[in-house]
Amino acid sequence: MTRIFADLRAPEIADLSPGAIAVLPVGSVEQHGPHLPLSTDLVVADTLGRDVVATYGDEIDLLLLPTLAYSKSNEHAWSAGTMWLSATTMLAMLDDLGRCLATTPIQRLVFLNGHGGNSALLQVASRDLRLAHGLRTFVMHPSVPPDQGGTSPATELGMGIHAGIEETSVMMHLRPELVRLELGTRSVPEHLASYERVGFGRSVSFGWLSDDFGTDGTIGDPTGATAEHGKQRYEAMVETAAASLREIARFDPKTSR
Repeated sequence: MTRIFADLRAPEIADLSPGAIAVLPVGSVEQHGPHLPLSTDLVVADTLGRDVVATYGDEIDLLLLPTLAYSKSNEHAWSAGTMWLSATTMLAMLDDLGRCLATTPIQRLVFLNGHGGNSALLQVASRDLRLAHGLRTFVMHPSVPPDQGGTSPATELGMGIHAGIEETSVMMHLRPELVRLELGTRSVPEHLASYERVGFGRSVSFGWLSDDFGTDGTIGDPTGATAEHGKQRYEAMVETAAASLREIARFDPKTSR
């Protein structure tokens, strides 16, 4: 049986295991500075979802849902070409999808989120879907964004959150023909480092738009990116995703009695 949900035939749905995990990659179409394509988050989320399911689908019992291309990207709304959904629209869409999935034997849904701007909304959706449709819901990332507690190289002062060295390197590995590294420039809002409590990944978060910082839409330093580094990062993403999904498969919030 195929591991691609949309390629299943209707009678096969009844044969799915309640232990199966539906993986829903969530990307975006949004500006990524002058050197990366609008599809960056979409490419990473979609490729990672496909590779993880192809490699580990039989072991963990994974099914790949069609990737969502459009999501909540209004921090980049100032840039023509960014295609974004409102929070209301996206929550309604995710609720509709959850309602449909709940008619199948599948009980676990994982949002594989390739765009950091979706994170808070996906957490809200996860709880709403749990309550409304009884699904076990999870949010995971290819790598944790620096503004949410993840790391970025010291050269980016912990602020490499968008089109910086890591993201650019991964795209140079996955889709080198779409990258124009010669157009990338260091665009790190270094003045934010002077704040002790307010900032990316700090105890006080703040609402921001990607043109707040006086940059070209990049928030990071892509200039040292390489395809080799991107290959290493991507392979680590695949292994980390597999480890997370193995744990999701056996996760139970109730204590054993």
